[in-house]
Amino acid sequence: MSHRLLVALGASVLITATAEAQESQRYTLSGNRVAVYNIVGEIRVQGGSGSAVSVEVRALGPDAASLSVETGVIDGRETLRVVYPDDQIVFSVKGEGYRTRMRVRENGTWGGGGRGEREITIRGSGSGLEAHAEVIVTVPEGREIGVYLGAGEVSAQDVNGKLDVDVAAASVSVERQRGDLSVDAGSGAVHVRDVTGDVNLDTGSGSVTVSGVRGPSLRLDTGSGRVTGEAIAVDELRIDTGSGRVDARGVQAPSVSLDTGSGGVYLELTIDVNDVVIDTGSGGVTLAIPADLGAEIEVETGSGGIDLDVPVEATTVKRDYLRGTIGDGRGEIRIDTGSGGVRIVRAG
Repeated sequence: MSHRLLVALGASVLITATAEAQESQRYTLSGNRVAVYNIVGEIRVQGGSGSAVSVEVRALGPDAASLSVETGVIDGRETLRVVYPDDQIVFSVKGEGYRTRMRVRENGTWGGGGRGEREITIRGSGSGLEAHAEVIVTVPEGREIGVYLGAGEVSAQDVNGKLDVDVAAASVSVERQRGDLSVDAGSGAVHVRDVTGDVNLDTGSGSVTVSGVRGPSLRLDTGSGRVTGEAIAVDELRIDTGSGRVDARGVQAPSVSLDTGSGGVYLELTIDVNDVVIDTGSGGVTLAIPADLGAEIEVETGSGGIDLDVPVEATTVKRDYLRGTIGDGRGEIRIDTGSGGVRIVRAG
């Protein structure tokens, strides 16, 4: 006989504490716009078939009995929320010394420009609610899905639709998506591979790795953390970092803007361009260009030399300034460094 007990309270389902009670509970969310919230643990998103979004929730930890799941429409979206009744949550996976804080509304949501009413502290050890949840979301084609996690890990694979990810302190991995992608991360590494659509990545801190992105635009904004990109084919590439090196190879983008507060830049272009702007507060710049690229070029450095390994018809040459023409001169390239040398070389 099963000892699992489910207690329905309106739209709330309580997840019980016995070992058997940690079996997954399944939910169905209808509508084209869906949002899933979990403060601590893991959210996995995967593509699927059917007419509705399917969500599987498994509560884990000594205090799993305290977690509940609520569903309902909020701000025009069908939602599923894993609700934590305590403001102090222990996530032992993170280990001793880990701590992060976030604000959550009373209905278990956050993000979207509004402030949360409750401040929740998540720590790796100590006193508090020892519980977290594993959530698996299966999304049919064409849906718009929002994924919200406080601490832990978000992963998404084979989604065919729009995906918005919002994490406070968690790693994010997205692979093989067809549709627009937005990631907003307070802290944590972000990995994006094989995505077709508009991609917008915004991180407070943490490394960002991007490969195989195709679509109208890739915009990436980081407070701190290394940025690595390869095989990027977009109409517009924009990367803005407060600190951290930018290494972008195999870039097919007619319009490129790279701005770093501190950190070197390596940019490899594989096609001709309309405009390229590279601006660094400190850090050297290496620009690799194809043989058929043509552009008016202007290079200015606060300190550091200018090294040219490609033919340039120069009109003005100084130790820290260069103006001239590469090829047919149809595009525009401007490089400005506060400190650090500039090299322009042949790609490949």
